[in-house]
Amino acid sequence: MDRTELMKNIVATLDSKKATNIKSLEITELSSVADYFVIATGTSGTHIRALSDEVQDGLTKQGVEPRNVEGKSTGWILLDYNTVVVHLFTPDQRETYSLEHLWGDAKEYDISEIITED
Repeated sequence: MDRTELMKNIVATLDSKKATNIKSLEITELSSVADYFVIATGTSGTHIRALSDEVQDGLTKQGVEPRNVEGKSTGWILLDYNTVVVHLFTPDQRETYSLEHLWGDAKEYDISEIITED
């Protein structure tokens, strides 16, 4: 699975499980850390853990394992899939860390064709 396909798969999974304010930032030219950040908000710590589990389970079934998972007991869960790093936040943690502003030079990838409107 290529990096863009992986990112789109993650976005679709998060959307299907009711994550909100999903963003994909293309950071290839800004950092060697990854090619994309996917940032999403869950309604609670329980919700972001469920989102994390759903992403991991779905990708494991496709033979893709995370390099690292951090923050399972916090309001910010990070899933590192090498080329795509997923940041799942509770609303207050998303506001506190404000990754979109921190990475303000990153290009936002248009995911409007992937996510559904409620």
